[in-house]
Amino acid sequence: MAFQIPKAVTPQALVEQLKQGKPLNLLDVRESVEWAEGHVEGAKHIPLSQLMERREELEPAQEIIIMCRSGNRSGLACELLHEKGYKVVNMTGGLNAWTSKLVRDVPSNN
Repeated sequence: MAFQIPKAVTPQALVEQLKQGKPLNLLDVRESVEWAEGHVEGAKHIPLSQLMERREELEPAQEIIIMCRSGNRSGLACELLHEKGYKVVNMTGGLNAWTSKLVRDVPSNN
């Protein structure tokens, strides 16, 4: 039987929640290069490859909205964290379906 993620949100619905000023816990599980190319303002970045060893950085009792490029890695992250008792929400469609502005990291001159 395939794993069923208990809760999901579309990028459009998430944008609306952010516009309303709703406090959200956002987690981006893409790799560092993808993160630097653009991410949602206020999101925490933990690449999927580091998630299990860094999960203590997350609060299990608070709902965490997890995002990636297409929704596949975030789905896996939801599964991994849900098994450990975290409250998770998968952003379906990922940042490929994101229609709002993204923050881009500016390279330093150092």
